Amino acid sequence: MKIAFLINNAYGIGGTIRATVNLSRALADRHDVEVVTVHQVSDRTELVLDERVTLTPLIDMRAESPAYEGGHPLTAQPCTMFPDTGAAANSARLPYSALQDERIGEWLRGTDADVVIATRPDLNGYLARDGQNRYLRIGQEHLSLDAHNPTLRAHQNKAIAQLDAFVTVSGADAAQYRRALPDVPARILCIPNSVPQPAVEPSDLRSNVIVAAGRLVAVKRYDRLIDAFAKIAATHPTWSLRLYGRGPERPALRRRIDELGLYDRAFLMGPVSPIEAEWAKGAIAAVSSDMESFGMTIVEAMHCGVPVISTDCPHGPAEIIDETNGVLVPLDAGVDGYAEALDRLMADSFLRERLGAAARGRARTYAPSALALRYETLFQELSALPRKAPAKTAHRGTWWSKLRSALPATGRDTREEPTPDPASASEPSEPSADSQPAAVRPVAFARVTNDRGVSVRLDTASLPPGPLDFVARLRRDPKGRHIRIPLPADISPPRITLDPAEHELPEGRWDCYVTGRGTAVKRTRLVCALAERARSVGSLPALVDGNVTAVLPYTTSDGFLALRTWQRPAHAEVTGITIGDAHATVTARLLASDLRRPLYDASVIAVSRQGDAYDFTVPVTPAPAEDVPATPLMEEPSRPSGFSFTLPYSRALARRSSAHDVWDLRLYVGHVSPPITIGRIGGDIVERKKTDAFPAADLSHSTRGATRAKPFFTVTNDLALSLRDVPAG
Repeated sequence: MKIAFLINNAYGIGGTIRATVNLSRALADRHDVEVVTVHQVSDRTELVLDERVTLTPLIDMRAESPAYEGGHPLTAQPCTMFPDTGAAANSARLPYSALQDERIGEWLRGTDADVVIATRPDLNGYLARDGQNRYLRIGQEHLSLDAHNPTLRAHQNKAIAQLDAFVTVSGADAAQYRRALPDVPARILCIPNSVPQPAVEPSDLRSNVIVAAGRLVAVKRYDRLIDAFAKIAATHPTWSLRLYGRGPERPALRRRIDELGLYDRAFLMGPVSPIEAEWAKGAIAAVSSDMESFGMTIVEAMHCGVPVISTDCPHGPAEIIDETNGVLVPLDAGVDGYAEALDRLMADSFLRERLGAAARGRARTYAPSALALRYETLFQELSALPRKAPAKTAHRGTWWSKLRSALPATGRDTREEPTPDPASASEPSEPSADSQPAAVRPVAFARVTNDRGVSVRLDTASLPPGPLDFVARLRRDPKGRHIRIPLPADISPPRITLDPAEHELPEGRWDCYVTGRGTAVKRTRLVCALAERARSVGSLPALVDGNVTAVLPYTTSDGFLALRTWQRPAHAEVTGITIGDAHATVTARLLASDLRRPLYDASVIAVSRQGDAYDFTVPVTPAPAEDVPATPLMEEPSRPSGFSFTLPYSRALARRSSAHDVWDLRLYVGHVSPPITIGRIGGDIVERKKTDAFPAADLSHSTRGATRAKPFFTVTNDLALSLRDVPAG
């Protein structure tokens, strides 16, 4: 049979999109599946659809595309469907107009699908108005009844009456809809979102990192999480908070972090896909919402063995979490109650391990294969109901007889479907990454190893035939340096390890390929399915052959595997930054194979990009030896390697010479030693410039006027000081 999903924009990474990707992949095992996206906003989707799933865009909104339709005459005419209030509806880039009316209506009237599933309120409206009686019409609710304003709620409720079924993602929400719509003929039931078991290595829960992920919108109440973390941050000085996602609340959250002085402890990480590799970096997952229709992020974190602390909000969390696998905080407990839950779990590693192990078992009950079967059962039950138009039943006769013979017999009534019970759950039957269909390009999975190298596993089905080599090439290198490693023919899937102790990895970015060995197979870049860096969280760089070294795999903006490497004879790793009214105080740690030079003879020079005449120097204060923990990088543990220095912005202000002045910071130890970089090359973050942000100070310059000063990390993760003109107004 053919199943089609109707979605607004399949090119993002939101929960509805992830749910559609997961369910479409599972249904593709037995059916012809199509995902119809109203808008196309980029050349490729951020979440990878199964290659068996057809992606059909209705309107091209790529500004650089020859087929761009943002200026179509129908975009000047109003949309006739009731307006949605979702994120896409509020987007100036994707406004609904008469063009959407035309394209969605044409597709619904012409599709040869046997089942059409709409994924948001206004699309449910289109399905009710323009859908055809020859196929099943199923609406989905990815929020909840209470999440919609009264006007939208009334419009969607009217549309539901014209559908065959309406599926919510929580049992409580399905019950609320049934109470609100007792007389509608549509079947109203709950089928939770499916969440596949990821290929990532589960968290070891030792990172001291709290992870939260989702759209940065008011209902997610990340302000509650930040305030709760602030209350117990001093008690747990080694812990940090990471928030992943994009959304309109980002500026307000940024201000709140700065106001609370958490800028070096709480980080806005931006959107990341796939998110599973980030959950695996956490020791605690945090959900602080006022409302969660389901809680896909909860199940994603559970799959990675990370215990979840969630507000006990309507509707989803309490249907997933219980006292055996996570922590629920009553909404009326407020910030204090959430802080108490964080404090308890942060302080108890044994509790985290127990909850994390149980969480993995609970997550397996949401396997896409099991939930796809529940959708198929729904199709079976709907087909048995009397139809208003005999032609509809006749149209489905052939495909339905085939489907019925493939399904197990069931007399279960899905109208009162319970939440899955972990005690009765079986292991998921999802295909492993290695059994996925072949991709157009070879696919790689990369992971940091315990000894700071990188393991790369290749997807066998995606590789060209014949003997192959893995090749890594240093980007923009005039010397053309590269590494070539034969892929073992006797290991499936083939894998190699890049070990900094065996392979010379000069600092820079390395692109990764496979190429034929003595064959005509051309060099082809590796698509990155996963880049796992959890083992690098909180770690210092390694000392390899006398060089301070770090290697991190990552996915490029166009989806390929690359390596970011650092290799320096010495380096000062920043451990903390405190911002004052007109200065910044930096604490750092010197890493080198030779630490015989005393730090009391050291200084920090701010090197101006405008020339030597604008440089200035500040003194260094060595840290007491007892304040510096021992590390394998220190060949003389008795000699302190920690230090601090203060940057008075006034010193830089007096040397302003352009609209944007930048000073790179370097450590000098002794009068004849070369300068030593100061920055953050340790840990798991490839680009600190995007994540480690610090509050700015507003100053006044005698000639340039209003000036904004702040430290920042450069594209090489080195520390610098910025002073720039503030535009008028």
